[in-house]
Amino acid sequence: MPHLTSTEIAGRIEDLYGVPLADLAAHAQDQPPGMLSALLGMHDDLALAERSIDIHRDHLARLVHPERQIGRHEVSHLLDGSRRLAEAVAVRDVQAKSVAAVLQSLTRVPAPAQSPQTPSPSLPAPPLEAQSAAHSR
Repeated sequence: MPHLTSTEIAGRIEDLYGVPLADLAAHAQDQPPGMLSALLGMHDDLALAERSIDIHRDHLARLVHPERQIGRHEVSHLLDGSRRLAEAVAVRDVQAKSVAAVLQSLTRVPAPAQSPQTPSPSLPAPPLEAQSAAHSR
């Protein structure tokens, strides 16, 4: 399964529901938990993991800057930052794989085709008047 970013996942959710993600999020707040809220939560977790990757990568880049000396104190920060980056990548990969699998299993149901106006059932015929046994002349 290809690695999907939160932006690509957002697009796939929008395609599935046919509505922008912000509108879906607003709609989901008023609904009981269901597939939409699960997908939005998975998307949020994926986006958070991606932001965490960026933060930890930038932190490590500052720590290993070529003009900076790496001493004993910095080594523990490098190891901690590397561990945190690895955790964020693992979370991102799991979230991306999970939400992509769920989205792959779902398809957009086409709107029901408008059938020609079906005539409403006819009303029953009014009761016939009772005929008397005596014939009129």
